Amino acid sequence: MIKLKYFIPLFILFCLAISCKENQDSQTTINQDLIIDLNKLNNEIVQFQKLVTTDQSQKEIVEQFKKSRLAYKKVEWAVEYFIPETARFMNGPALDEMELEENKSFEPHGFQVMEELIYPEYEVTNKEDLVRELNIFASNIKQLKSTFEVITISNDYVLDAVQQNVFRVIALGITGFDSPILQTSIPEAGESLIGIPSLLERIDGTSKTLADLKKLITEAQKYCKNNNNFNAFNRAVFITQYLNPISKKIKAFQKEEKIQNVKKSSPLKPTATTFFDKDAFDVNGFVLSDAHNFTADKATLGEKLFYDKTLSKNNDRSCATCHHPEKAFTDGLKTNVSLNGSNLMRNTPTLTYASLQNAQFWDMRQLDLEKQSVDVIENKDEMHGSLKDIHAQILLDSEYVKLFKKAYPKTAKPEAWQIQNAIASYVRSLNAFDSKFDVYMRGEKNTLTNQEIEGMNLFMGKAKCATCHFTPLFNGTVPPNYSKTEHEVIGTPNDISGKALSPDTGRYLYNKMPQLVGAFKTPTVRNIAVTGPYMHNGVFKTLEEVVDFYNKGGGKGLGYAVDNQTLPFDALKLTKKEEQSLVAFMKTLTDKKYQQN
Repeated sequence: MIKLKYFIPLFILFCLAISCKENQDSQTTINQDLIIDLNKLNNEIVQFQKLVTTDQSQKEIVEQFKKSRLAYKKVEWAVEYFIPETARFMNGPALDEMELEENKSFEPHGFQVMEELIYPEYEVTNKEDLVRELNIFASNIKQLKSTFEVITISNDYVLDAVQQNVFRVIALGITGFDSPILQTSIPEAGESLIGIPSLLERIDGTSKTLADLKKLITEAQKYCKNNNNFNAFNRAVFITQYLNPISKKIKAFQKEEKIQNVKKSSPLKPTATTFFDKDAFDVNGFVLSDAHNFTADKATLGEKLFYDKTLSKNNDRSCATCHHPEKAFTDGLKTNVSLNGSNLMRNTPTLTYASLQNAQFWDMRQLDLEKQSVDVIENKDEMHGSLKDIHAQILLDSEYVKLFKKAYPKTAKPEAWQIQNAIASYVRSLNAFDSKFDVYMRGEKNTLTNQEIEGMNLFMGKAKCATCHFTPLFNGTVPPNYSKTEHEVIGTPNDISGKALSPDTGRYLYNKMPQLVGAFKTPTVRNIAVTGPYMHNGVFKTLEEVVDFYNKGGGKGLGYAVDNQTLPFDALKLTKKEEQSLVAFMKTLTDKKYQQN
């Protein structure tokens, strides 16, 4: 789970610092409540420190760890939203934090590091490291208290933070993302919801919507308490019957109280009623500027460019040559083919939902679709074209000039950057969100079979797929902030025999850091049924082969020397029936236009 930093909403702190003083008494109470909960968290950490320094039993230390993280869950909604950089070092993955722009890395801290130190075994030699982690954690609590003592949290930010917290429970909480070893995610999910009613009560305690919300949250907590086994937990039921209705009630409360949405740049729209709304995501979330924003006219122009072979040097290849629409914009080949007919190193990825990641290509060498398009056009092995020459040709083409004028009415004639933006806009139009899974999550309960629902629960639970392919985009851009895109080191074989590791070093080609050897972008699983072969080198022809690889623990599980593998290398111990259910679920992520009748 190596990270690529893209955008951190630190502006929130500045906005809050100067926000208006409306409802100041209630907002002061929210801050005071946060301080109280942070003091409770600190008390749990102090007790944790005492148990460790006095050499108490592993059982007592583990139980205190659980209590401490439950206490953190009560303040997580605010910490993650307002101070995400501190949150990363309180409950983030136990993997180095990467600053790729500066070729720097920072060692992880927080609960997940402690979790590895105390479970499944606790060694005396771990004591010093554990004490160090607890001291750092205590310092972070102190920092949080100082911050929440001085900022003013207005009602719009409260509502936005609370809504994002529900989305966090869906995508990260119930999947085990932040409890990978102890698997205490289910009771922690219930604890994450517990404070929502009291927060909204500060705004309007007489609201009927709030009364309905309280009832829903009580029932959700009860469901978590009565079904707290991580592997057996029915996430399909929990999301559709509890979390989605809770999310809708929060939006209803916001509308009832006439509270405006927070304006921010994010692929997740602040207007989203649930995580699974058809229009929940904004393709402008990762654009370079307002001038690059998507429009239908730009997409129409981009589609024409996408199929135009004159963009290549010899006028014999277009974007569609390697991205076939009927194959969800892949080519069905193991690896791409160069202009001279030789095989390239990597598989052609789908363009569907590519606009909802802030990194392109398997090695993530470009951050946006505009740069991605020109990278391919000017690559000597792929299209070997020239943006400068293409621009000159377009200026002489009256049909193109008309389309550019319609798409970019503020400019007198086509400009070079608009070629890239138009193609990118067409790619941004390729997100349907109409798969069987989407329809099910919007309330049509008979859409999925029992096997497919079992597969969904495996994907988000025992099989650990959703800890990298995050619901509902099923790619590696981390929700709900969507500010970082992950890539993973999984130890992909070089060929189906499994005798050797792939020699492709991936992201390491551009950032010479040992953690990045063999690191590749986490692609979307949407439309995966029609986008094989799979992996960066197309080594697996079927989804069954992919599942078998992960079930064995990836490359390290196969015996390769992948010391920097980010994928858990223990066997998942999926049964054949479970493997079949997992594949059945992944097939429900196919857009309607690609589904076989």
